[in-house]
Amino acid sequence: MIDFITALRSKVTGEVFDFQVLMDVLSIYRKPRDVVTRLLAGGIIIRIKKGLYCFGDALRRRPVSREYVANLIYGPSYVSLEYAMHYHGLIPEQVHTVTSVTSKRSRGFDTPLGEFSYRMLSKDRYAVGQILDSTEETAFLIATPEKALIDKVWTDSRFDGTRISEFQEYLIDDLRIEMDRLGELDSNLMREICKVYDSAKIRNLMIYLKRIWGANNA
Repeated sequence: MIDFITALRSKVTGEVFDFQVLMDVLSIYRKPRDVVTRLLAGGIIIRIKKGLYCFGDALRRRPVSREYVANLIYGPSYVSLEYAMHYHGLIPEQVHTVTSVTSKRSRGFDTPLGEFSYRMLSKDRYAVGQILDSTEETAFLIATPEKALIDKVWTDSRFDGTRISEFQEYLIDDLRIEMDRLGELDSNLMREICKVYDSAKIRNLMIYLKRIWGANNA
């Protein structure tokens, strides 16, 4: 068993791997699934969801990137909404659920690594505003700050966005975004995403933000 654990750790450069990798390393065993059961019971590996695993604490070389895991649990998807807003420094509060958007139906997963939620967008809206970023040498897809904000405004059923005068209370008091951070958003990228969304709610957001950008340039 020790030889197998060494072989698995040497074959997997990251911290997350799938069932096929397990089976490749376990091919020398007559009952590989029984070995998997023993590894899970001993905490050597952890099942994130069916077919997806990570190393337990004793074998990890670095922390598991939950952003990367979010890309793998359900796809196509990328991290967005509140989690991406906090990641980019738009909102101060820690977000415990890793929030993502997807072109498939909305889903939620409760795993040993925490909760992961996915909100459905149309394919056109999903396709814009994502970038490749990395932490702990692990690359993952995440929304830009601009796309994360627009996705949040669009999906937030608590706020209808019909009145431009209500955006300041919503963004500053409810979401707790710093006014200076709104002024730092890429206005050209915001306009591009707004065109794709083709939504009155997002157009009103743009009207509100243009006032901030104008004040900053005054």
